[in-house]
Amino acid sequence: MVKITDNYLTNPGLFNEAGIKVPDYDIKQKNGATQWVHFGGGNLFRAFHAVVASRLLESGDLEAGVVVAETHNANVANDVYNKYNNRTLRVITHADGRFEKELIPAVSDAVFFSPSNPAGWHKLFSIFENSALQLATFSITEKGYNLWDTHGNILPTVQDDIKRGPSAPKNNMAGLVALLFGRYKAGKYPMALVSTDNFSQNGERLEKSVLTIADGWRENGFVPTEFLDYLKDRATITFPFSMIDRITPNPSETVSEQLKNDGFEDYQIVQEGHTKFAAFSNTEEVHYLVIEDDFPNGRPAFEKTDVILADRDTVNKADEMKVTTCLNPLHTALAVNGSLLGFDSISQEVSDPDMLALIKQIGYGEGLPVVTDPKVIDPKEFIDQVITKRLPNPFIPDKPQRIACDTSQKLAVRYGVTISHYADDPKRQPADLHFIPLVLATWCRYLMAVDDQGKSFTPSPDPLLSELQPKVSDIKLGEKTDVHAHLKDILASKAIFGHNLYEVGLGEKVEKYFDSQISGIGAVRKTLEATLSKYAKEIK
Repeated sequence: MVKITDNYLTNPGLFNEAGIKVPDYDIKQKNGATQWVHFGGGNLFRAFHAVVASRLLESGDLEAGVVVAETHNANVANDVYNKYNNRTLRVITHADGRFEKELIPAVSDAVFFSPSNPAGWHKLFSIFENSALQLATFSITEKGYNLWDTHGNILPTVQDDIKRGPSAPKNNMAGLVALLFGRYKAGKYPMALVSTDNFSQNGERLEKSVLTIADGWRENGFVPTEFLDYLKDRATITFPFSMIDRITPNPSETVSEQLKNDGFEDYQIVQEGHTKFAAFSNTEEVHYLVIEDDFPNGRPAFEKTDVILADRDTVNKADEMKVTTCLNPLHTALAVNGSLLGFDSISQEVSDPDMLALIKQIGYGEGLPVVTDPKVIDPKEFIDQVITKRLPNPFIPDKPQRIACDTSQKLAVRYGVTISHYADDPKRQPADLHFIPLVLATWCRYLMAVDDQGKSFTPSPDPLLSELQPKVSDIKLGEKTDVHAHLKDILASKAIFGHNLYEVGLGEKVEKYFDSQISGIGAVRKTLEATLSKYAKEIK
């Protein structure tokens, strides 16, 4: 049996016997000043960012390992990193069942960054006060940047941080601004703050949060106006945009069992609440990371890795390509249909011929002709990988019910943008669309919380459920009803769809699909089959 802490340089055979690839560098000999700090040391970082760093350490293009700063859970630093000498076993799970295993020792230190942990607190400040630091990256989820409630008011805990100043902040964004203030005082050194979380224009969200805290401290007399000037000057501090795409779920029991069989001793998964820890991370083979190339203090040679460097406009186009055409619309179509038709995994769902045909028609047939092409990624190849490698992968245990969360908040982007492209193109019109309006009707049918067999189910969380469900709650399968009266307020909502669907010629079409879907037991499936039979284009 091989342990992750065994010496892979003096005894690589142990790892080779377990099918684990090892690097040829010793992280302890990479003793330059820290160039790269990462906030949020979860599975995405371990499976993606850390691998990028490992490639650069191997090539000699990174002088020191990445320092991971965890702001939420002290156990991550201790139980996921320090316990295993800051190493990770990255496992790529291929759709054909192959596992590709590699030891990633690219982290030099992992700390819990909080005033309650003086060692980690001082460690991060010493790094930020050093001119050698080039960038901090973030994978803290979209919630990690949020300082406001649903009404736009600053959260009470953030208000407390603003009133108390930079000495002992509790919010992670306030902690970051305290670090930046330390860097400002040490020499006004430049650096890039790079959000790599999976939402559009992520750098802008990070910048807004940082400036909100800093401006509050200025108003309360804790920092000078010149500190805000430093943060706003693109010659000193930048907030590059990024587009990231890689599914990295919690550690898999299936992977754990296979690692045990392969002779890897640290195969165990530990669960604390909703969080799972392991010495390994499992992820899919396909991945993309496009970053705006805006680094005022220099950067590692990302171009020597899988990272794509581009200008901001190209990053936005890459994000729009993914979110509005090549991935997210397909996910939502599978989510609402899968919930109604009884599927509990995405990989199972795409093995269904009708489901596969539906997402092909949405992606290739309706989205691809009007896609925003970023040039750095080929949109058709992207969809090809989604459909042939990513969605069918049984080792990525994603569920329609998870993807169905907050659907009302996603439709305007995932489908509304494509509808806009059809409306703006003199050679096309939204009425040419058949499968996107079918999905919109299916979502309205989903709001009834009755599946295609007539059984009640609990819809996934969505902030508009309490508002929208009453509009369709009295509809009975197989009974005639005034569909327009039930759906008119929903379908006219520009907030939900990005358009009044009646004004763009799709409202009545959605109503007809919905009317067909409520005609009886099995009508969702029958409507899909009929629509495919009538309108499906040949996909080459």
